[in-house]
Amino acid sequence: MFPLYDVIVVGAGHAGCEAAAAAANLGSKTLLITMNMQTIAQMSCNPAMGGIAKGQIVREIDALGGYSGIVSDKSMIQFRMLNKSKGPAMWSPRTQNDRHLFATTWREMLEQTKNLDIWQDSVTGLIVSRGTIEGVKTSLGIEILGKSVILTNGTFLNGVIHIGEKNFGGGRMGESKATGITEQLLELGFESDRLKTGTPPRLDGRSLDYSKMEIQDGDDNIVGFSYLETEKPKEQRCCWVTYTNQAVHDILKTGFDKSPMFQGRIEGTGPRYCPSIEDKINRFAERERHQLFVEPEGWNTVEIYLNGFSTSLPEDVQYKALKMIPGLENVKMFRPGYAIEYDYFPPTQLTYSLETKLIKNLYFAGQINGTTGYEEAACQGLMAGINAHQSVHGKQPLTLSRSEAYIGVLIDDLINKGTDEPYRMFTSRAEFRTLLRQDNADIRLTGRSYEIGLAKEERMNMVNKKIQQTGHIIKQMKKISFEPSQVKNYFESIDTAPIPEKTNAIKLLLRPQVNLTELATYSSGLNALIKDVPRETIEQVEILLKYEAYIEKEKELVEKSSSLEELVIPDSFDYQQINSLSSEAKQKFIKIRPRTLGQASRISGVNPTDVQILMVYMGR
Repeated sequence: MFPLYDVIVVGAGHAGCEAAAAAANLGSKTLLITMNMQTIAQMSCNPAMGGIAKGQIVREIDALGGYSGIVSDKSMIQFRMLNKSKGPAMWSPRTQNDRHLFATTWREMLEQTKNLDIWQDSVTGLIVSRGTIEGVKTSLGIEILGKSVILTNGTFLNGVIHIGEKNFGGGRMGESKATGITEQLLELGFESDRLKTGTPPRLDGRSLDYSKMEIQDGDDNIVGFSYLETEKPKEQRCCWVTYTNQAVHDILKTGFDKSPMFQGRIEGTGPRYCPSIEDKINRFAERERHQLFVEPEGWNTVEIYLNGFSTSLPEDVQYKALKMIPGLENVKMFRPGYAIEYDYFPPTQLTYSLETKLIKNLYFAGQINGTTGYEEAACQGLMAGINAHQSVHGKQPLTLSRSEAYIGVLIDDLINKGTDEPYRMFTSRAEFRTLLRQDNADIRLTGRSYEIGLAKEERMNMVNKKIQQTGHIIKQMKKISFEPSQVKNYFESIDTAPIPEKTNAIKLLLRPQVNLTELATYSSGLNALIKDVPRETIEQVEILLKYEAYIEKEKELVEKSSSLEELVIPDSFDYQQINSLSSEAKQKFIKIRPRTLGQASRISGVNPTDVQILMVYMGR
């Protein structure tokens, strides 16, 4: 019934979908197994993609040839570029999405992908022989053979849902948990632990009074995620902002004695940067209110997602507290919020390719590695799908460094530092974030993907054209100058000092208030130079010129740090022979087996002295 597959992907969430698409598009015979074909690419929590640092990841996925950016653009109901008041390293695209359209679009794209089969079933075990994966076993008693397997189980591994004092098995509300895999992996020598995440109640939008809330419109200029030409919506839906208050907090506190979190019924650690509302009012007792985002679930539904009100308190307490929030006095709930606890496997058990160290050609991606968020899951799935294909075809894995991509930062953090709480990406985690901007992900990554055959020629041609146009404009701008009288009125309108003499265009552009497109309207030569040039290229010119000093400084730091990355540690290196190493460093080195001295230096618990000692023993 089933052929021998090159890649079998278990789970069809964001990680699984990207993994399956990547492997199949590279030419591997791929099988995607899901417990429910109606929930492929389900947005289990908020109906949105991107945001601070997460938006950069979605653009990187797109630049590599993944699908998340295209699907997000096709299903968006609102677009915003966050942090525009800050420097371009902080700009982060975010879309509000139609939940149903997002999943439907993903499924349509998967069904149109060559080399990809889909099978509805539950995987209950793995087929392993002599330390190598050989396939999976399902609840229907079927054995499906594959040269590689990618586990993207999300929150389904022994998942338990909590609402107040009630708890029951489930991977998502209304869906059963997955059993068998954790137990087998433990028998094979893996370590596992528990994590927790949560979701807010879903509300009936017809029962809300939006006049009591702050309106939040989308941007006039819809940039989107994909570097390809995707169709953007001609109109956008707005969101709203409201706040909790002391009365809300007082009602929520009445449920603390029935809270699974405070009563110890939840063992797993929750996300530090996306805490439940009860956790917020407990940890930040001095705050009189907390911001809540009222987000529509789609174009043709009245369902509302109350972002910021994640909770596992009893449903009656949730309801009473909601009614005290401005605009929600007559609220009706579609369903209560809940917490979910699930198994994960500390990611220090993986290599850079996301292959497990214990079992050859077995890969982990997504929440099974301790991350939280669609975007973090999707990028891991993409990399696991690429590398599973590369492995079974005898090719070198594709790995990204910390200076190349946020994806590289995420994977490096996971496998070297591990995580004991749900890991979320932030711009602050990337030390080279001036280089890792959302505007240049295509320039950074499309070439890498094109080399292995994932990014298509269309993408590569667009990148080359962007680079050539950018270089040409900068070169020509060096020849264009402005007389004081040319820009007198413009400079007065933007409240910047006049120029005393003829000045080069690039020097004028370095002023924070000056915009290239606006400046060009005062010079026929500059206007002709950028006429009909894509917005993305003009933006690239501006950023490269305005932030040249910062970019060059960061490139120098990358070059200095790369010297340690080039010092490879042999697989056979015996750390036990080095008595002068700290015991913690020795344990971490033996467990993680760092590939280079650079990787060794980033392992949690390893200090600079340990790295210097290692260098001496390696003859450096």
